[in-house]
Amino acid sequence: MTNKQKAAGLWILRILPAVILLQTLFFKFSASPESVYIFSKTGMEPWGRIGSGIMELIAAVLILIPATTGIGALIAVGLMAGALFFHLTSLGIVVMDDGGQLFVYALLVFATCVALLFIHRKKLLAPFRKRRQLIETTYN
Repeated sequence: MTNKQKAAGLWILRILPAVILLQTLFFKFSASPESVYIFSKTGMEPWGRIGSGIMELIAAVLILIPATTGIGALIAVGLMAGALFFHLTSLGIVVMDDGGQLFVYALLVFATCVALLFIHRKKLLAPFRKRRQLIETTYN
């Protein structure tokens, strides 16, 4: 696989979750009936809807910036883990006759962001390695 192909694949992994996260913001911030229903059912309306929308916006922007992709992916994995948890416990896979579309979107964002975390794991863990080295040199 060439470097161009790797770069293209990495951009696809960035763009897919970012687009999904960004396109759902309209529904959250405009208090669409579906969003209000979801967050009412989970007991988090309106603060959960607005708060998750803000966090999804931050995650999407960070995912698109190459230097911060890992941080954005980490935030998105956490958000989507919560979304998947609520789909599997209180909401159901199909919400308001959406055919499971929101569940599938959450799975796609989760999976692509897990892949991004794996790709960027060294960069994400670097500060912890530096701290460990500092501690080891200080106490040895």
